[in-house]
Amino acid sequence: MTKPQLLIDTDPGVDDALAILMAHAHADIAGLSIAAGNVGLGHTVRNARTLVDLVGGGVPVFAGCPTPLVRGPEEDAAFVHGADGLGDVGFAEPVATAEAEQAALALLRLTRERPGELTLVALAPLTNVALALRLDPTLPQRVKRLVVMGGAVTGLGNTGKVPAEFNIGFDPEAAHVVFEAFPQFELVDWEATLRHAFDEPEFDGWLDAGDKRAEFFGQVFRTARAFNASSKRRGIIAADALAMAVAIDPSIVTRSEERHVAIELDGRLTRGATVVDWTGRLGHPANARIVLEVDQERFAAMVRRALGAA
Repeated sequence: MTKPQLLIDTDPGVDDALAILMAHAHADIAGLSIAAGNVGLGHTVRNARTLVDLVGGGVPVFAGCPTPLVRGPEEDAAFVHGADGLGDVGFAEPVATAEAEQAALALLRLTRERPGELTLVALAPLTNVALALRLDPTLPQRVKRLVVMGGAVTGLGNTGKVPAEFNIGFDPEAAHVVFEAFPQFELVDWEATLRHAFDEPEFDGWLDAGDKRAEFFGQVFRTARAFNASSKRRGIIAADALAMAVAIDPSIVTRSEERHVAIELDGRLTRGATVVDWTGRLGHPANARIVLEVDQERFAAMVRRALGAA
């Protein structure tokens, strides 16, 4: 069976790390384009290089835009992921290096070299993808699929702005550009990740049974896990991992809805909100396949394999 071919835009980040481990275990990675988001760009690029070292090298890393498109810099998520984005473990300087090519240009080049082959997996604020679209609006024609981790489709966000989810809220203008440009994409939102959290004792068993990847993830996850517990979030929430599971194997989705989705840019209380036209009032064609449920056992098996615990 041919492996999925992935191009990953990411801001590592603890949950990004697990998603990248999944991609390495189940797919071929054409490149990692790196955004600012969970922490600043210097940290996210270094963390991507650390992950490339962990999985054996060979994956190119492209540094992207250090700020949102229009406003910013926005508040990051260091209080969840640690000041360095990987739990402040203190890993040595990675051997892998970043490419000289800028992330948006790499997205365009790689999709031109491999038109219709690559699934673009967007795990970060959508700044790099939006920049690529502004440079070349034909990008969607060359992308096999776009899978976005972001949004909160009924307003249950995870930021200080009540309805906003972090990736969208960090750069709403970029999300607006991307959602307007792509005629069809798959959306894995924050609320879906809450519904698909893993049982903590079961997840701990996977970490105990795994290899060096499980040891690594167990170390970097401590800070985020403590934050989730203090916030009374249930179980092990693996947001980017869920989106990656959908990107790797779309048949894992058991329930979805196709609707038009847009981004609120101007609301005093709702900037960054994901606005879903659930009842078709606006008459716009559906641009998003909103993932509502996946096969949890198959999702778990994919994570176990990524940790070396299969």
